[in-house]
Amino acid sequence: MAEKAKQVNLPWVEKYRPNQLDELISHTDIINTISRFLKEDRLPHLLFYGPPGTGKTSTILAVAKQIYSPKEFGSMTLELNASDDRGIGIVRGPVLGFASTRTIFRSGFKLVILDEADAMTRDAQNALRRVIEKYTENTRFCLICNYLSKIIPAIQSRCTRFRFGPLSTDQMVPRIEHVISAENINVTPDGLKAVVTLADGDMRKSLNILQSTSMGHDLVDEENVYLCVGHPLRRDIENILTWMLNEDFTSAYNNILNLKTTKGYALQDILSEIHVYVHKIDFPNHVRILLLEKMADIEYRLAVGTNEKIQLSSLVAAFQVARDLTLQEAEKD
Repeated sequence: MAEKAKQVNLPWVEKYRPNQLDELISHTDIINTISRFLKEDRLPHLLFYGPPGTGKTSTILAVAKQIYSPKEFGSMTLELNASDDRGIGIVRGPVLGFASTRTIFRSGFKLVILDEADAMTRDAQNALRRVIEKYTENTRFCLICNYLSKIIPAIQSRCTRFRFGPLSTDQMVPRIEHVISAENINVTPDGLKAVVTLADGDMRKSLNILQSTSMGHDLVDEENVYLCVGHPLRRDIENILTWMLNEDFTSAYNNILNLKTTKGYALQDILSEIHVYVHKIDFPNHVRILLLEKMADIEYRLAVGTNEKIQLSSLVAAFQVARDLTLQEAEKD
């Protein structure tokens, strides 16, 4: 009964985390390679890298659950999040202590999982290099990171590397539909599309968006999903573009400012969405290049903490200049 209650309270990301390798929905080539390693009992040290929510941690946990029984799991695996303690002490303490001890009652190797290994200091990584080398006989290491460039070459060369790319829509939709039917949620087709679009290849993000929207609204449709995430609606972005390209500067600026204030949109999100449309609008090439350069400058300035109102003025001005240049080009022709 307590187990059932625990399952109910779990976030969906954990509740629907795959327990076996064959339950994983993507990266079939990586899964097949690791399955072959397990079958031949020749698992090397592993290094998983790629964007968040693409199945790195789920894969190694599924591997561990496949190798060890539930009773052995706790004593045979050490899972550490390297961002909790990223110094050399974690390598000389818990990691070294765990790796250097042999198991009396079970043959085979132990497994050390270092999540977010790219947050480890250089000293810690250098210390880890020696530990990996010294205790290979009875311990396997799996390092998980987002950025491969932050892992020192010496550790990279000791591990078999696998890149986990963002998930495609075709891979995500069946799993999301499974969660929808299991949780009995009322979802519209455009709602499902919005969840997948906003997740941008991140399975964890898609489940979090779905769960939060279903908790806040009876119906998961496009509007409620965007409202829940605080992301600008497509029709609002289209309105913003129409104002910037067809109205005078003051009207366009005031209309966008009112919309931002009413809906609580961040200029950064508006800018990201407009960027997609810039590639679709039929601007002359040199005008499009100028506009994209201006938008890149605005994004940079927003990132370093400048005033949103001034940057909004700059965005409107850039589009109005682009409009005038396009009209001049048309008159020449």
